[in-house]
Amino acid sequence: MSREPVGKEPRMRFVQDLEEVEPFPSVVTVGAFDGVHLGHQALIAQVVAMARATGGRAVVVTFFPHPAVVLRGETPFYLTSPEEKRRYIARLGVDLLVQLPFTPETARIRAAAFVEQLVRIGMRALWAGPDFALGYRREGTLPVLEALGRQHGYTVHVAMEFRLGGRPVRSSRIREALRQGDVRAAAACLGRPFAVSGEVIAGAGRGQRLGFPTANLAIWPEHALPADGVYACWADLPEGIRRMAVVNIGVRPTFDQSQERIVEAHLLDWHGDLYGQRVTLHFIERLREERRFPSVADLVAQIHRDVERARALLEAMAPPVPIEAE
Repeated sequence: MSREPVGKEPRMRFVQDLEEVEPFPSVVTVGAFDGVHLGHQALIAQVVAMARATGGRAVVVTFFPHPAVVLRGETPFYLTSPEEKRRYIARLGVDLLVQLPFTPETARIRAAAFVEQLVRIGMRALWAGPDFALGYRREGTLPVLEALGRQHGYTVHVAMEFRLGGRPVRSSRIREALRQGDVRAAAACLGRPFAVSGEVIAGAGRGQRLGFPTANLAIWPEHALPADGVYACWADLPEGIRRMAVVNIGVRPTFDQSQERIVEAHLLDWHGDLYGQRVTLHFIERLREERRFPSVADLVAQIHRDVERARALLEAMAPPVPIEAE
């Protein structure tokens, strides 16, 4: 099995408090950036380009938890964990990532007060999307931010809305695609396959007895997952090893009455112990829905077909860049 060369991520400083940031002329953008999708990438690219052209610092300010989780309690929600988001943003050439805690108190910060914090670190330009607003009850609209810019000496630049297939690329669009099991549509908006990571934990051992041993993954409970079903995936294992995989998400209806969702991966051409180690799954294609089979023999026959189809599909493509690449 081939391995994809792993390059170094650009050096990016990461802090969780604006008080830790020394003043320096900066080009800034602010947002949740969940998923770091193509729209986010295009916006951040303009931040980096302006910073390079002016000798300034490219700064991304983001939040965790996501405001929607704090204010509306939406879970499972995240397209990327905080660590995944950090790694994806680092690849874009950003100099400084500031991840601020978002709390109910944060939501009450007035726009002018937040802008003053950004001015203190040296903001000379602020980039935003066309529907951007910040501060208490989103009072910091673009006209308000432009007026504050005239007062504090920074300029506001509005990035064009990034569209794909005639529709805006947004994190909510990707979450909806995942709810439908459409991992191809999610990948198109992300610019890469949707991925999740988790530690391998002990399972019931049924896959081993059926001839298809599986790695059961403990996924961060707040991470979004594709709809229940069977998927063709690339799997990143420790030490840079990559394997093709058939992944089941669901409740194993042929065997269990439990409604607890599990994520289990059958790794093709793999023999080894992964318990306690971290595995990342990149979702390429949904093969079928999860369903209950009349017999174990019928299930085994279907798994054989799933493996054959996944192998043919994955052998025809190059593996994606690992999340852990650095």
